[in-house]
Amino acid sequence: MRQAIIRIAGALLGAVLGSQLTGALLRYLPQLERARGPLVIAGLLLGLAFGSLLAGWVWRWFERLMGWALADLEGASLRDVALGAAGLAGGLVLAFLVGFPLSRIPGIGTYLALAAALVFGYLGFHLVMRRREEVTGSLQRLDRGAARGERSRSRGVPKVLDTSVIIDGRVADVVKAGFLEGPLVVPRSVLAELQRIADSSDALRRNRGRRGLDILQRLQQELQAVQVVEDPREAGVDVDGRLVAMAKTLRGWIVTNDFNLNKVAELQGVRVLNVNELSQALRPVVLPGEELSVQVVKDGKEAGQGIGYLDDGTMVVVEGGRKHIGERFDIVVTSVLQTVAGRMIFGRPKEAPEPERR
Repeated sequence: MRQAIIRIAGALLGAVLGSQLTGALLRYLPQLERARGPLVIAGLLLGLAFGSLLAGWVWRWFERLMGWALADLEGASLRDVALGAAGLAGGLVLAFLVGFPLSRIPGIGTYLALAAALVFGYLGFHLVMRRREEVTGSLQRLDRGAARGERSRSRGVPKVLDTSVIIDGRVADVVKAGFLEGPLVVPRSVLAELQRIADSSDALRRNRGRRGLDILQRLQQELQAVQVVEDPREAGVDVDGRLVAMAKTLRGWIVTNDFNLNKVAELQGVRVLNVNELSQALRPVVLPGEELSVQVVKDGKEAGQGIGYLDDGTMVVVEGGRKHIGERFDIVVTSVLQTVAGRMIFGRPKEAPEPERR
């Protein structure tokens, strides 16, 4: 069945070619015009015959050629294949621009255009393949340039600070370390809320408010990064609504520690940077079997347990650590538990024997 289809296709192509050759012969030899009919029929029949006879040989040659090409491409990487295709496409485009005026030359114009396609396609493919390392390096530099441009645009995004992140104070260290860039915007309503907290009759609230004002002063004096702006006129009466409206107006992001504000802003399409999430992401990974130095500060819930804390606030439960309250010593981590409230580390004193496993 396959051979029959190949022979039929070859016969049809041969008939078309025979007809075209007969027409060309009649144009160059007008004296044969009287015998046009028999000549056309003879050209069709000869084309059918030769096409049917040569179709099988041509197909086998084509299959061997494609097999050689595929075998040669098996060792090539996807990058080389893509670069070769790009070079071939560029060469063919250049060949079209050059071959279009050449094709207007009577008689040989078509052949010149075909020759131009072959020459420029070949040159484009091999030029790119020989210079593929330089081409790849250029593309990587362009990609890095685009990434730098994206980072430079992100530095220009305003960051709107809310009351909780200012009072927390860690935002100043984050900005100083260079992990938070761009203009830091403080709405007038947030500044007024800080002033009310600083004037509170409650000592704890008063100290928190004064701490927030000190953080703003530090950001302004050391980093010149704070801009106090008026709230949008269409903002709501609550501070969170004004923050979201401010971020939308400035096309900026909100920096906060407030979980509820985080969700409300995200629901309204405003991006949020949460300092607590950043702190969680930067906590070092602790695996069972590692050693830590911890100071036990109080009793645990179970008998003999002691409780200590790492510098980042992670709770450490030490078996048999009750007798070491007030001391700093080395422990061996036995397990790590991740809870909704945070991470808890369980361990035992380094010198204590490991419990037997049954």
